[in-house]
Amino acid sequence: MLANKRILLVISGGIAAFKALDIIRLLLKEGAGVQVIMTRAATEFVAPLTIATLTGKPVLTELFDLTRESEIGHIELSRAADLVVVAPATANLIAKMANGIADDLPSTMLLATDKPVLVAPAMNVRMWYHPATQRNLATLHQDGLHFVGPAVGMMACNEEGPGRLSEPEEIVSEIRSLLDDTPKPLAGKHVLITAGPTHEPIDPVRYIANRSSGKQGYALAVAARAAGARVTIVSGPVAIDPPKGVEIIRVETARQMHAAVEAHLPADVAIMAAAVADWHVANEGAEKIKKQADGSFPALQFEENPDIARFVGTHPDKRPKLVVGFAAETQNLEENATRKLAKKGVDWIIANDVSPQTGIMGGDHNMIKIIRADSIEAWQDMSKGEVATRLITRIGEALDEIIEI
Repeated sequence: MLANKRILLVISGGIAAFKALDIIRLLLKEGAGVQVIMTRAATEFVAPLTIATLTGKPVLTELFDLTRESEIGHIELSRAADLVVVAPATANLIAKMANGIADDLPSTMLLATDKPVLVAPAMNVRMWYHPATQRNLATLHQDGLHFVGPAVGMMACNEEGPGRLSEPEEIVSEIRSLLDDTPKPLAGKHVLITAGPTHEPIDPVRYIANRSSGKQGYALAVAARAAGARVTIVSGPVAIDPPKGVEIIRVETARQMHAAVEAHLPADVAIMAAAVADWHVANEGAEKIKKQADGSFPALQFEENPDIARFVGTHPDKRPKLVVGFAAETQNLEENATRKLAKKGVDWIIANDVSPQTGIMGGDHNMIKIIRADSIEAWQDMSKGEVATRLITRIGEALDEIIEI
């Protein structure tokens, strides 16, 4: 897929710069041509000679190179590639990109390019979470740049959290995806997905939950990403690996999920696939609740959780163009799902029978009905991956119709 593709790789000055060597090796192995630009700080971590030996091309570092700039080299570089990749992308370079600063060769080239740009952030976890960095990232997302990572884990500074550079294989996989010229019906669209169960604490040890595995929501994220969308998953506690190339927000309770969904609007499409608990314990114990001497049960008081799908479906200012809800029922499937369609203000309800004998709740297959205001469409039993692919295709078609109208 990458044969004869031209990749312009920008390496900025972080400890993760050494991983750029593996990125280059993988790209060359797949037949791509690689031209490298380095910030001055990056040359303190990786020797330009090493990279030049790998690529067979001189590494470029200086904006005021008289030979190249007599030919307006930074413009030439910015237009000659099929894809620009920034890996690692430090907080400093991300800030320059977001604010249009052009004070060296990498930042000037990035401001001048008209080609797709893939950004692989790498920085300390506190730098990642700093409001300035988050504002800059939001700006770049709005500008249409693509992102991979960061990964979560232990970093060189001995702090743990998001900020690690994604693995070279993952970055190259994202490069393949971006250079794949098959149709991408959701290209340029933001898809917000909720997935998994919520856990509602009883005390610090116990909680109320349900049997949702999150598999359908995660499969939808994979399919939406493959369709070219920028995908955000707000996920309850699950035991499956997160999809590659998507933003994942981990939460535990329904109230946390509601706050995260609100924070990540607006979106073009919202898919409310999570199995959200209807209630939480109002009198949650601060310590583990002990057995009563007389054998009686503790009196738990319940309060209703926010209806996240209804919030999104009826949002006055940030309602997505298409809102898809889910209804997991054990009886009166169509009747209950149709009632939810009207109550929640969503466009579609994906209804499925989760009676124990179906094996759907937590399983690998699904059998759904798409409930709309004017129609009901039943699908045969199939894998959750196939359901996701077909459903994302339908969503792409529906968005096209909405735009035409």
